[in-house]
Amino acid sequence: MNIGDKVRLVHGREEGVIYAFLPGNIVEIEIEDGFRIPVLRNEIVTISPVESQRLVKSSDSKKIGVQSDVIASRPAAFAEKGIYMAFVSVNDRALTLHLINNSDWTLPFTAIAIQENVSTGLAAGVLLPRTSQKLTELQMKDFEAWPVFEFKMLYFRDGNYTLPQALAKRIKCRAQSFYKNKGKAPVINKEAFVYQLDEESLKKEEIVVSENLSNDLKMSMMGGGDKQAIVVEKPQQVVDLHIEKLTAKNSGLSNDAILKTQLAAFESNLELAIANGMEEITFIHGTGSGVLRSELHRRLGKNQHVEYYKDAQKEKFGYGATLVKIK
Repeated sequence: MNIGDKVRLVHGREEGVIYAFLPGNIVEIEIEDGFRIPVLRNEIVTISPVESQRLVKSSDSKKIGVQSDVIASRPAAFAEKGIYMAFVSVNDRALTLHLINNSDWTLPFTAIAIQENVSTGLAAGVLLPRTSQKLTELQMKDFEAWPVFEFKMLYFRDGNYTLPQALAKRIKCRAQSFYKNKGKAPVINKEAFVYQLDEESLKKEEIVVSENLSNDLKMSMMGGGDKQAIVVEKPQQVVDLHIEKLTAKNSGLSNDAILKTQLAAFESNLELAIANGMEEITFIHGTGSGVLRSELHRRLGKNQHVEYYKDAQKEKFGYGATLVKIK
C-alpha cells in the first residue's frame, strides 16, 4: 500500500484514499468531505484499478442524474487506539513534550514526571479526540537525567460501547532506542520522536511500569475511593550477571552480544533498585578479562543516583562483585 491508494474498510462500507502511515501499524484514511480516520492496516484492502474506474463512472453517472442503487449510510469507523507522547525539537538543544489523542475517545488524564521518588505534576484534564496538549520542555544535554513519565487515562464516549480498561504507563526514554522512534507525530503533524502509549510495541526496556488500573484506582482518579500506589518490580539484593544466569540461550553468542545482555540487565536492575528506594544492590560480574567490571564502574561513576560503589565481599568474590550504595 502507498499514500494515494484507494482503499475500502474490511468491516464497513467506507472508502477513501490513504493519507498517511502512522506508528503502531495505523493508516490514516481520508474519506468523503475530507474527513480523516485512523484504522489498523489489516482492516483495509486496496481497491483494484478496474474497480476504481467503475466507481468513478458510477459517481459520474450520479452527477448527470442516472439512476443508481442507494446504499444505506453507516457510521464512520471508530478509532479505538491512537494515544501518543511525542518529543518535538524546538532547536538543536531543546524539545517539547506533547500528549496526543489521535483516537475517537475522550480521555480524562493525568501526566506526571517522577525523579528521585519525587513526583511533579505536568498536566491534568480532559483530552478531546484529535487534540494534543503540550506538557513540558526538556533539554537534550540533560537526556540521561530525564525523569520517568507517568500517564494515567480513562476512556469516555457518548452512547453504548465496550469500556476499555483504564491505561497506566510509566516510560523511561533510552538513548539506544530514542532516535529510532523518529517520525511524523499525528494531530500536530510535526517531525518528532514518537511513542505510542496504547500499543504493546514499546520496547520492554522503556516501560518502567505498564499495567491496567484497578477499579479502585479508577475511582481515585475520579475523586473518590482510596488511593492505590502502582508498585514497581523490586530486584534481588544480589544480581548475578553471568550470562548463563541471564539467558538459557547463551551458546554461540559473541562476546559483544554477551556484554550487551549483561549491561542491559545491570541497567534494568539498577533503575528498579533506585525506583524502589533500595539503599544498596550488589552485582556479581566475575573477574574474567575485567571488561564488564570496568564498564559497570564507568557507568556507576556517571550516575547521579549512586552515592558510591566498591568491591563487595572480597573474601567470597575477590574482585568479582561490586556493591552499589544508592543515594
